[in-house]
Amino acid sequence: MYNFASVYIVEINKKRPMKTLVIIPSRLSATRLPGKPLLKINGISMISHVFKKAEEANIGEVLVATEDQEIIDDVKKNGGQAVLTKKQHKTGTDRIYEALEKFDDPDIDLVMNLQGDEPLMNIEDIRNLNDQMIKNQSQLGTLASIIRDKKIYNNQNIVKVETKNKLNNSNFPEAINFMRNISQQTENTYHHLGIYCYQKKTLKNFVSFDQSSNELKNKLEQLRALDNRIKINVALAISSPIGVDTEEDFVAIKKIMEYKS
Repeated sequence: MYNFASVYIVEINKKRPMKTLVIIPSRLSATRLPGKPLLKINGISMISHVFKKAEEANIGEVLVATEDQEIIDDVKKNGGQAVLTKKQHKTGTDRIYEALEKFDDPDIDLVMNLQGDEPLMNIEDIRNLNDQMIKNQSQLGTLASIIRDKKIYNNQNIVKVETKNKLNNSNFPEAINFMRNISQQTENTYHHLGIYCYQKKTLKNFVSFDQSSNELKNKLEQLRALDNRIKINVALAISSPIGVDTEEDFVAIKKIMEYKS
């Protein structure tokens, strides 16, 4: 006799695939380039380019987290989903945690924090970071690329990361440190990219910690994680996308994206 009850128990005990939510923090009041999320490239706002890129990666639902109704309206007009968060957040990570709580899906396992000012982020790199997090069961992961221009070492706007081991296409070593300036090149120093993937419980722990002195001094949130013994693993990225911090950055990215179209 076929035992439907036992089959049902087997089915519900099967381990479900890990579920990722991509959250993109965005706000209009950026210090160096106010209003940048809504700057247009090929007739579409930069923030909408970013969420469309995240959707193409197809690793999970995509949500924009913002304090500005104008961004909400723009994202929804372009087919995305967004949530309004409070204005008082000190960091983008605090903003994505509020958005996660508002999204209210208990099945979320991983939270991908994708920066709203990097519309050239490579889709395969996004997928690779998500895959490495699942494969290695890491607490927190990020991306870095090989530095090919030595001027980057002294560029304070480009963050560098030092890893325990040399990066390759398949490994996921731990980060030792993150820095803006370095006095000399070290063996395993790379260009850090502004993308993070957290286990949900790690994200909850991270936002519960006070900002560390290292974080405040260097203006780097990831140092809060290292200062509180949260391991950060690093995957090698295919590309080194330009982030938009200044008007010059925006003009450069606009030219690249308009040329590609």
